Amino acid sequence: MSEDSFSIWYWHWHPDLYSGVALLLGTYLILVGPLREKITARDNIPTKRHVICFTFGCMLMLFALAGPVHELAEGYFFGAHMLQHILITLIVPPLLLLGTPGWLISPVLKYRYNMSMAKFLTHPIIAFISFNIVFDIWHFPSLYDGALKIHFVHILEHIFFMVTAVIMWWPILSPVPELPRLSYQLQMLYLILISLVQTPLFAVITFSNIAIYGFYENTPKLWGITHLADQQIGGIIMKLSWLIIFVPAIGVVFYKWYQQEESKDT
Repeated sequence: MSEDSFSIWYWHWHPDLYSGVALLLGTYLILVGPLREKITARDNIPTKRHVICFTFGCMLMLFALAGPVHELAEGYFFGAHMLQHILITLIVPPLLLLGTPGWLISPVLKYRYNMSMAKFLTHPIIAFISFNIVFDIWHFPSLYDGALKIHFVHILEHIFFMVTAVIMWWPILSPVPELPRLSYQLQMLYLILISLVQTPLFAVITFSNIAIYGFYENTPKLWGITHLADQQIGGIIMKLSWLIIFVPAIGVVFYKWYQQEESKDT
């Protein structure tokens, strides 16, 4: 891929991605629409917030994995690839959870095996460990470069990221009482730990004096940015994204905790 071939208007045509997102969003709209009364009580109506969040989450997923960010990530910049990973792990999953009414999931949890598996996977310790291990392992140079060279492996990487990210966010944004959210105090601790645990990966990427990922050494130097500078930019994007997302999230949880304590005193 040459420097002259890049266009910010270019969208990749991945039939598997488009059909997958269409199936996800279409199934959601059918379940909260025409089939809703077969799933839950008639008065359980999805709010506009539910539909907007879920739809926007699906559209953002499509943008991250097929739009200009994907073009830059696959052909030019490690930094763009890091931004892509941030979008599909720290922004898309919370939107999907915020867009999912609890009554849409509760029927699935009536089965003992499903409930046991869901309790295990969404346990805060399991959720925390699984996401961070997956995120770190896929950033090993051999796996990272392999995913960029082999399309199926790249799909697998993104599936692992998004599934474990949904699990990671669950203790904070669970939509069902059967799998309750953490208390506000524990939510803050959980978010603080998540915001800190990736610091070693950030440090290695940002402060290395050599380019770690060989794939990008063979890509064009778009806009005169060197491969090492691109890697450092990617590390900074990672750390800033973590701060931009988790610091406000901690603030929101703290405010809710404060309100809860105030209501107890009145």
